[in-house]
Amino acid sequence: MAFPQTRMRRLRASAGLRGLVRETDVNAGQLVLPLFVTETEPTGARGEGQASSSSRQQIATMPGVERLSLSALVEEAREAAELGIAAVMLFGLPAEKDEHGSGAWEEAGVVQLATRAIKQALPELLVITDVCLCEYTSHGHCGVLREDETVDNDATLELLARTAVSHARAGADLVAPSDMMDGRVRAIREELDGEGFPQTPILAYSAKFASAFYGPFREAADSAPAFGDRRGYQMDPANGREAVREALLDVQEGADMVMVKPALAYGDLIREVKRATRLPVAAYNVSGEYAMVKAAAAAGYLDERATVLEILTSLRRAGADTIITYHAKDAAAWLTQPT
Repeated sequence: MAFPQTRMRRLRASAGLRGLVRETDVNAGQLVLPLFVTETEPTGARGEGQASSSSRQQIATMPGVERLSLSALVEEAREAAELGIAAVMLFGLPAEKDEHGSGAWEEAGVVQLATRAIKQALPELLVITDVCLCEYTSHGHCGVLREDETVDNDATLELLARTAVSHARAGADLVAPSDMMDGRVRAIREELDGEGFPQTPILAYSAKFASAFYGPFREAADSAPAFGDRRGYQMDPANGREAVREALLDVQEGADMVMVKPALAYGDLIREVKRATRLPVAAYNVSGEYAMVKAAAAAGYLDERATVLEILTSLRRAGADTIITYHAKDAAAWLTQPT
């Protein structure tokens, strides 16, 4: 029936009614908090003169996000766990870099040490490790280079697989390859299985775009390419069908979860990837998306809480089962408070 018998506003009249018919939920258990851990004392760390256990360095382009020492990392992870956040995702800043990114797979590497520290202190908190070489290579690219300075896809696969196994050996609950090399999910799955880690899941960065929204992250992780860009291996933002194909290939190679990155401008692809793969889908609410909200809120242009929760709801509505976001701690706290 049409108006006046049909009145859509009837079920919007009170908070109770709106909650009763709400189609999409967001809770802390669906959120993942990315963390940056450094092998050395963070430059300009907060609390100079204090023990390194509390050392933190603010990241200028990402207010509220810090580079953390190992002990500070555990403190941050504990806060996340107490808020009910499902997992942390680790990005490492090594003390030294080389052309091959060998620090990525060292048994005493920064992410390996960080994983062990968190799992010892907080065994129930899930640890996801980013598997890539860009933070460890002297040139900042996500793989080893040929003589012509292009990334050698196949030569990189062995190194990525070695890195994933070192993370699993350290206790990682999930490994997340983000490099966008062809065939890397298969290489990692085979190596994990062969090394006695058949139960370690792979969260594949399947549709990772060469996006303008990554700028603040590259400062945070010290991972900007020394030359060129990553458009030769990350995806063209204009290509939606290709994103679905990438995800399906990762499923065939053994991915347990797939990811769309960035998130905010890619809700259509979150939906399409979800429909095509029928796997759990993660959306990465990336650094530039975070920084835009922070800047607008600081200027008084937006209500930060309302904006963040609306963004997270939109990603869940699009089909994301898991959301990786720098807003995770604030969002988890806000979700427990009445509006």
